Amino acid sequence: MKKFLALLLTMLVAMTISACGSGDDRAEKDSSAQKASSEVENNGSSENETSEKATVYPLTVKDATGLELTFEKAPERIVSTSPSETEILFALGLGDKIYGVSDFDDYPKEALTKPKVGGVTKPNEEAIIAADPDLVIGGISMKDDIVEKFRGLSLPLYKTEPKKIDDILNNIIQIGVITDTQQKAEELVAQMKEDIKTVTEAAATIKEEDKKKVYIEFSPGWTVGKGEFMDELITMAGGVNIASDLEGWNAINEEKIIQDNPDVILYTAGTVDDKSGKPLEELITSRNGWEKITAIQDSSLTGIEGNIMSRPGPRITDALTQMAEAIYPDLFKK
Repeated sequence: MKKFLALLLTMLVAMTISACGSGDDRAEKDSSAQKASSEVENNGSSENETSEKATVYPLTVKDATGLELTFEKAPERIVSTSPSETEILFALGLGDKIYGVSDFDDYPKEALTKPKVGGVTKPNEEAIIAADPDLVIGGISMKDDIVEKFRGLSLPLYKTEPKKIDDILNNIIQIGVITDTQQKAEELVAQMKEDIKTVTEAAATIKEEDKKKVYIEFSPGWTVGKGEFMDELITMAGGVNIASDLEGWNAINEEKIIQDNPDVILYTAGTVDDKSGKPLEELITSRNGWEKITAIQDSSLTGIEGNIMSRPGPRITDALTQMAEAIYPDLFKK
């Protein structure tokens, strides 16, 4: 179990075994993040309308934990401990201001050239301090005790904790405002919203009785229920997540999945089960009794790149499009 949790946290960046807390704590953090987005948009924009929006400093924002941070100027030395946020920074044209990334940052390819500062759950504080950052971004996988430890070291830590697609979009806007790249951030979010609109408008034409049941296995033996953005992606694509009666990330019940009889199975492409050594698709199709499942009988299994599907960043709408194409190939033509 410990080995799995470490793998899961690495893969999700949020993903998000590490984000699992009490319902009240989670709701409070979500509320703080969404409120912060509104405050940043209102307080961080230029007073005069210009073709290129400029952030007015000093700028005070709240992160997902509710902590206020004040920036006297746009950050010049940024350390990102989360692949999702690293992707956001590069998408905003801030590659030259990134002085450290997590050991698992691999996209875009320029991220591979940046100094490494350790894992996503417990980054190396010595490496981060040595980078002399004026902004450290912690992702959804960073543990609360590490957040407090870094703040005790006076590191300028901005923590994100996206649970919904709107949270992801808000994070992009917030980071854009903090780094004085809000014009690019708004353009990126606008394009992502167009991607979402394309999928959801098509999905809205599907009759309720025609909606397909979907099972997703993002890691061997694990699926996702409601309250997470991966479940939301299935719903946006017009599918019905058979695990929507559960909360968060859950070990699977093989008998229940047979009973639920999904029409479509989605899984993380390129994943190999540590115990059996089997590719995830083979593991799924070879389980006892699963040959009765409609998705397997109809060969309706699709692998999606894990980094696209699991990282709450700019490519999350690519995952939405790929899911929609896999669930309703006739409706969503590639």
